[in-house]
Amino acid sequence: MILVFDIGNTETTVGVFDGDTLRAHWRLTTAVERTPDELGLLLHELLRAGSLDRAGITGAAIGSVVPAVTGPLAEALHGWLGVTARVIDARAGLPIVLQVDEPLTVGADRILNTLAASRIYKVDTVVVDLGTATTYDCITADGVFFGGIIAPGLRTSADTLIRRTSKLPATELVPPPRAIGTRTEDCIRAGVLFGAADAIDGLVRRIKAEWPTARVPKVVATGGLAPLVTSLCREIDLVEPYLTLYGLQIAFAFLEQGSAA
Repeated sequence: MILVFDIGNTETTVGVFDGDTLRAHWRLTTAVERTPDELGLLLHELLRAGSLDRAGITGAAIGSVVPAVTGPLAEALHGWLGVTARVIDARAGLPIVLQVDEPLTVGADRILNTLAASRIYKVDTVVVDLGTATTYDCITADGVFFGGIIAPGLRTSADTLIRRTSKLPATELVPPPRAIGTRTEDCIRAGVLFGAADAIDGLVRRIKAEWPTARVPKVVATGGLAPLVTSLCREIDLVEPYLTLYGLQIAFAFLEQGSAA
């Protein structure tokens, strides 16, 4: 079994793969102040809660956009589980092409989404990843990432709205029954959720209009907020909340095979 970590600015998603089967997964708050020992204890408790034998963990892969967490986590994996983590970034030598102006600046999550989409779906794909930011990754069937869009995330927009307005209350983000709200909370929900859904649909339509081939790309939503928003969208074909974790598993398997050759 291997442990995989998708470290985002707000949340870290952890998965355990047995072969290509995702056995368990958890979402944690990304906390840069945790020490390697704190992270090691946390990993131990997660595995215990999942009834997973830590002696069965033989490897790990990390995809991170928060460098301050990457090192302590790798140290925790080595010290507590005895495994050396593979850190996945633009230099990892994966079977994809970053056909953009500055390939070394492409985030690990977008690299992993490219790998997973090309290997799993095998068609041109737009991956809409809903996290702290909402990213749109444009990927060909043969694994070329040729650009995309980065927009403010749903919770980022909502939090900014609440912080910058003195009389608007913090509000649970659940879809309201209609667009025209009669209570302040429903007005906020309509603005944030319907606004996000319509923005996704509109940006996807723009991407499709600029797609470089005649093929219509599949649109896949991923990330922790995908189930909340995509039910309100019309342009989303499929929701796979753990696509980035699958990308980490595929990357680990590919790199392991390469090192064994």
